[in-house]
Amino acid sequence: MSDPHLNERTTEDLVRRRLAEVLDPEIRLPITELGMVSGIDVDSAGTAHIGIKLTIEGCPMRSRIVEDVTAAAVRAQGVRTAEVELGVMTPEERAELKEHLRGGSGAKTNPFAQPDSLTRVYAVASGKGGVGKSSVTVNLACAMAEQGLKVGIVDADVHGFSVPDLMGITESPTRLDEMILPPVAHRVKTISIGMFVQDNRPVAWRGPMLHRAVEQFLTDVHFGDLDVLLLDLPPGTGDIAISTAQLLPGSELLVVTTPQAAASSIAERAGALSTQTEQKVAGVIENMGPMTLPDGSTFELFGSGGGRTVAERLSETLGGHVPLLGSVPLDLGLREAGDAGDPVVLSAPGSPAGAALRDIAAKLASRPRGIADRSLPVSPV
Repeated sequence: MSDPHLNERTTEDLVRRRLAEVLDPEIRLPITELGMVSGIDVDSAGTAHIGIKLTIEGCPMRSRIVEDVTAAAVRAQGVRTAEVELGVMTPEERAELKEHLRGGSGAKTNPFAQPDSLTRVYAVASGKGGVGKSSVTVNLACAMAEQGLKVGIVDADVHGFSVPDLMGITESPTRLDEMILPPVAHRVKTISIGMFVQDNRPVAWRGPMLHRAVEQFLTDVHFGDLDVLLLDLPPGTGDIAISTAQLLPGSELLVVTTPQAAASSIAERAGALSTQTEQKVAGVIENMGPMTLPDGSTFELFGSGGGRTVAERLSETLGGHVPLLGSVPLDLGLREAGDAGDPVVLSAPGSPAGAALRDIAAKLASRPRGIADRSLPVSPV
């Protein structure tokens, strides 16, 4: 005779397998791996009773988790309905989770500065404000995420933060004790000082505080394993640009300029800073370039050729080829998409600006993560 409990055990195992497909909305890892599933029981009527432990009391994603768990459980063979009972992790369980997320190391570290890090880090810089650097950052991130890469953004423009609005992010980060879990929008993990201030208050910080803010973004915020990290730097060559080079010695610069001569000469300075910080310049992006009118004529509101000029001058200054990655034409849709918090590479991918930004993102995404001078996790037999 068959064991009457065999089917129950098998059904519960099938439910657990389905729950392994559910990702925590903030950490982006399976809830089974995070120790969030406290129990599974399937009764004779086919109702799955599932216990879920939230990482913190009042988790802002609790409704999303319940929906995802319920939807996953009813896909298991033998389950008709599901009931989810929520609990909260104990301090000890949270400590174990944090240690797991840090790879078994209890100490806080900057993972992107470690010798074995394979994350490509791009610091998006400009010589002056108003050239659309933040819009370029956000759209490149979203385009690369859509291509399947794991992408994060650090809004390092502490005084002039704008990334949350451009990404349509309104929720605050979740705190797991001293660990910060960044919000996820358009499949991109994002952190900004704008998520911690209220009523659009200005941030009046000087050098040491600015350095500490960027450092905390890199050590306290859990991004997980990323393929690409983009930093939206403030304009110029001040404190944060220098701090970024110190905290992320392997980072590369993406220099954004408009076509006009005044902007391009200042942008050249931002790229030339790499001679002092020993960073590589990955390329130049021209924004607000010439646009094609409906009659086929070209309208050059800010002139033309500035991006190519910056690339050529930086190539000469740095003694190596600095490519012009692309020119993003002046496009009303780019501004409208930014105001709506819906990046143009996703909302209007075929538009002039959307297509140009997607092409630049594809060039950056196709660059392999380097493994030169890095040890691999293998040992000789």
